[in-house]
Amino acid sequence: MTGRMKTPDTINVAIIGTVGVPASYGGFETLAENLVVHNRDGRVRYTVYCSRRAYSERPGEFCGARLRYVGFRPNGWQSVIYDAVSIFRALRHEDMVVAFGVSGAVALPFAKLFSRKKIVVHTDGIEHRREKWNRVARWYLKLSEALAVRFADAVVVDNQAVADYIRGEYGIESPLVEFGGDNSVFDDVADEEGILSAYGVRAGEYAVAICRIEPENNPEMILEAFRRCGRRLLFIGNWRSTQLGVSLSERYGNVPNIVMAPAVYDKETVYVLRKCASVYVHGHSAGGTNPSLVEAMYLGLPVVAFDVVFNRQTTEGHAMYFKSVDELVNILGGEAYGDMGAVMREVAERRYKWDLIVDKFVDTLMSV
Repeated sequence: MTGRMKTPDTINVAIIGTVGVPASYGGFETLAENLVVHNRDGRVRYTVYCSRRAYSERPGEFCGARLRYVGFRPNGWQSVIYDAVSIFRALRHEDMVVAFGVSGAVALPFAKLFSRKKIVVHTDGIEHRREKWNRVARWYLKLSEALAVRFADAVVVDNQAVADYIRGEYGIESPLVEFGGDNSVFDDVADEEGILSAYGVRAGEYAVAICRIEPENNPEMILEAFRRCGRRLLFIGNWRSTQLGVSLSERYGNVPNIVMAPAVYDKETVYVLRKCASVYVHGHSAGGTNPSLVEAMYLGLPVVAFDVVFNRQTTEGHAMYFKSVDELVNILGGEAYGDMGAVMREVAERRYKWDLIVDKFVDTLMSV
């Protein structure tokens, strides 16, 4: 084996399938970053494979993890090549490969022909059910999921509902490792009022929603409900990068009680905008345990979530749930959240702290 020297009690692990670290994109990137940052006991030595296209500066190391760069885009059709190339490169250097997402799973049968090294796949919820995919993409993702289950040494999931699906569909048990919520929590932000003012909102007087503008996240349902009820909404998303986002911007951009803000990557700004809201509205209908939801829970925000089993599992049934514009309007009109925020915080403290999540993830790797 080539690669870094290790002791008998450590393993060299490659993380593939993310844009890379430092994280500035989504849940898997945040997970990868926190695995590296919270790698306290030294049982794992990480190498993170990153997209060369995503980083103008390409350091060789981040928080003790080695970084390697692959010259393909990590999203869209190129993600298949990106993941496959990363897998075969990683098998040359590391003891174990951890693949985030199933898009590169078509490479696993070939990888297993040439290597006995362990491969772990972390599914991205139930990817083939997402509305954004066309029929061909859904077929491919279902095939990739089946190949991941067949050829990976372990399949990790982030929500009990996904574990139940894998058991029912394939008859195997999947280790459950969720996401942390204590992400970018600041003791003090010097210009909190300035940040709020820049977005046209006041502390405690607005609801906040944060998501990618995709059909399965129900942005139109949320916008229409707030248009009808007249309550203040700050909705942060990638409005200009999708056809759906552009269309919704044209329809709701001039509604006086709605602020449609572009995606924000500054962690202090996101923290302030989320923390100062009166309620968090979560429209995700697909996936598993969503990072933006557990982060809102950790801040003690009341949660109004789309009514699917993933969100009920994450919130332990203690949030308020909607499946239509009318249901969301009725919830927003009631404003009776009681002690829900405190309950959300208790659940997050008990289940969604990064120290706990990272230990659980490493324990899972060590047991494969």
